Amino acid sequence: MAIAVVLVLLVIGTVIFHFVSPWWFTAIASNWGTMDDTVVLTFWVTGVVFILVNLFLVYVVIRYRHRKGQKADYEPENKKLEWWLTGITAVGVVAMLAPGLAIWGKFVTVPEGTAEVEVVGQQWHWSYRFPGADGVLGVSDVGLVGPGNPFGIDPADPNGRDDVLISRPELRLPVGKPVKLLLRSNDVLHNFTVPQFRVKMDMIPGMVTYMWLTPTRTGEFDALCEELCGMAHWAMRGRVIVEEQEAFDAWLAAQPTFGTMLARAAPDAAAGQATYAVCMACHGAEGEGNADLNAPKLAGQSSWYLQRQLDNFRHGLRGAQPGDDFGAQMPAFAAMLPDAASSANVLAYIATLPDRPVPATISGDAARGKKLYVTCAACHGAAGEGVWSQNGPRLAQQNDWYLVRQLQNFRSGVRGRHRQDFYGGQMAAMSGTLKDDRAIVDLVSYINTLPPPGPAKRVGEGPARAATIGGGQH
Repeated sequence: MAIAVVLVLLVIGTVIFHFVSPWWFTAIASNWGTMDDTVVLTFWVTGVVFILVNLFLVYVVIRYRHRKGQKADYEPENKKLEWWLTGITAVGVVAMLAPGLAIWGKFVTVPEGTAEVEVVGQQWHWSYRFPGADGVLGVSDVGLVGPGNPFGIDPADPNGRDDVLISRPELRLPVGKPVKLLLRSNDVLHNFTVPQFRVKMDMIPGMVTYMWLTPTRTGEFDALCEELCGMAHWAMRGRVIVEEQEAFDAWLAAQPTFGTMLARAAPDAAAGQATYAVCMACHGAEGEGNADLNAPKLAGQSSWYLQRQLDNFRHGLRGAQPGDDFGAQMPAFAAMLPDAASSANVLAYIATLPDRPVPATISGDAARGKKLYVTCAACHGAAGEGVWSQNGPRLAQQNDWYLVRQLQNFRSGVRGRHRQDFYGGQMAAMSGTLKDDRAIVDLVSYINTLPPPGPAKRVGEGPARAATIGGGQH
């Protein structure tokens, strides 16, 4: 009897929890309300089966409980019961699957005239590409991907020259207009998902998948990866902003194209040397860094990373947060480099500076730090050499006092909390694995043991895995 009572309470509690639970769908923001309807129908079918089966068990427990002197009947077959069970099960399965098949038919049928945008996934970053005035995306190949061509667009394809490139993980879409998302991965399996849109699709290396939707309300929504793609899978986040057509058009017109990127003049290291005179006062004549002035080493660091930090200082993503006293000195200096050309010239000169080893200034348990570094290696490389495709800068042979301070800043919220600092946000989350200052010191002590690295790695090394897009072949 006790078992029967427990089963009844289980059914009652489950039903109550279903209706009063605070966890439910996010408010929908697309035309795919039928997805919700299908899930709700599944809940009803499985819920009714759950209730009936458990109440049947209660009946059986009570009806056929042990009684002294009674003997169980043996009935190995009951065709009538089997037919009933088979029929009811078939009806339940059809009720759950048939609507899904109908919705899938709509999902794979893109309306005529739907605009297109490409979504590129790589560990652990989103980027986007819009076709230009010709309405055709240029051919791309992962074998062409690199710091100078992050989308891997074929320079020989004229269709790619006017493609609009969004290198940041923030995508904007106009409200009320259908859009087809062409999904491409540069490395491993990913899955592009915005929960409020209700649709998602795997991104498979070597091929282009797609999905479509119509945003139905303005707002800002998180873009997630829902395919386990590596150590920092959970930190692979972006943002989708749905706005009115006029605001979207203005934003899109302000974005660079592949043609403008190709037309940029090669950086002039000689011109950069003259500009570097301002930087030299703190960072040293050879970019060696100066602990007394809290200026880290620049020589040997990747140009793409230095460029990003200059942009962050210039736009208030770094150096404007309370507590960042030393970072607050940099925005004024970054403003002296007002455009991409002046920044590129300085960085070209810094790249010519000798990359000399730096002395260690801290001492910790390097053996323990080696174990902690396993997490860091996923982005920064096993030898701390930096991995461009993972947005992980070089760590080896950098100032240990600077690394300690930045890890403390990430952990305490001094750095990486600006809503536009997507990569700093990833580091702020990762720094939570370092529970105290002792762990930070041990980790950096191990980094001190790493030898000077060779060239930074990038995605696409090794056998190329082509995912061709463009020319209407999608």
